[in-house]
Amino acid sequence: MSPIRRPALAAAALTAALALTATACGPSDDKAAGGDTKPSATASQASDDLPSLPKGIPTQDLEKWKQKWKEGAWKNWDKDQWMREARDFINPMIKEHWKPGNMKDARAGDKTLASKGAPGTVPGSGSSDQGVTDPEPRPVTAKAVKLPYRQNAAPVGKVFFDGPQGHMVCSATVVKDPAHPGKSNMVWTAGHCVHAGQKGGWYRNIAFVPSYNDKGLPASQVNSAPMQDVAPYGVWWANWAQTSSQWIAQGAESGGAGAPYDFAVLHVKQETPTGKSLEETVGNALPVDFSTPQVKSIQSMGAWGYPAAAPFDGQKMYDCIDRPGRLTLQPAQPTMYRIGCTMTGGSSGGGWFAKGADGKLALVSNTSIGPAGNTWLAGPRLGPEAKGVYDALSRKFANQ
Repeated sequence: MSPIRRPALAAAALTAALALTATACGPSDDKAAGGDTKPSATASQASDDLPSLPKGIPTQDLEKWKQKWKEGAWKNWDKDQWMREARDFINPMIKEHWKPGNMKDARAGDKTLASKGAPGTVPGSGSSDQGVTDPEPRPVTAKAVKLPYRQNAAPVGKVFFDGPQGHMVCSATVVKDPAHPGKSNMVWTAGHCVHAGQKGGWYRNIAFVPSYNDKGLPASQVNSAPMQDVAPYGVWWANWAQTSSQWIAQGAESGGAGAPYDFAVLHVKQETPTGKSLEETVGNALPVDFSTPQVKSIQSMGAWGYPAAAPFDGQKMYDCIDRPGRLTLQPAQPTMYRIGCTMTGGSSGGGWFAKGADGKLALVSNTSIGPAGNTWLAGPRLGPEAKGVYDALSRKFANQ
């Protein structure tokens, strides 16, 4: 029996809303608002000017160190030297590092649950989502997003980064910046797409490409394609990365450890500057909803991303739309959203969108984990911890 999409009308409206967000609203329409939640986040910084350095590097050695990094010193993954703490993050721009061939060959940087299924149903209050796990959802077949992406889902793209295993990839979304309405340079993704968690440190050469492979070219043509077809809005390097302290302390490559806090925000800078912000360049950005609405109030929720593990190849954008359920990994930690979806590795970090009480589309989660069988996805609820990460990054660049 084929998978069932629920509900059909809501799904169609959600897809249409994302397309409208990407194309119909210009920068002058944006009126982002922020909050005063005290951050429980860890901050990190980097830029082409390297305002902070790893511990032990004298300031006078800055240029020498910077040159060594660009010549390949970033490939040193010695555990004792792996930059781990928030203050250690650095990401100097290496122009043309991310060429079409490197982008095409980047492998999925995803975490999965160790078991094929999910925890059994957990008792909980009928009026609350906390501590509850709903029955496993039926798979929803991932649907290819209409081409070109810049007209149908422009804020969605891919995050590229380097890890010990080589070139890696996740998915991500352009989001609004309260400090710079209409001119955001902020990108939302998963924590495990920027930091390895409790047993590792920060990944390197982190960059974002919105509307990657805009025309949906097959993998065999990506290597030789013009850069404007592969990266229609250019390559944007992270000059600041922020994830939760819980992810850094608890996060693991497999299993559910740290998953309820598996989110991150990037501040980016264009490799070839045009004088415009990311939001102005792409055409819009998604607001982020930190109200953690209960599943009973959400009729339709969609996940967008670039699945890269078989049977997908990472070159095309897909979405899954379903009515969400609840997944609890540990009763003391926040309950996660879960939807049926057949997307595979590479879709991690991709935004989850839903319509709020005002009828407008907002980012409400991001892909974090899924089972070995690729039948569903789960994402964190974006509560106070996520808002702290978001607000702290926005404030850091408020005067720039």
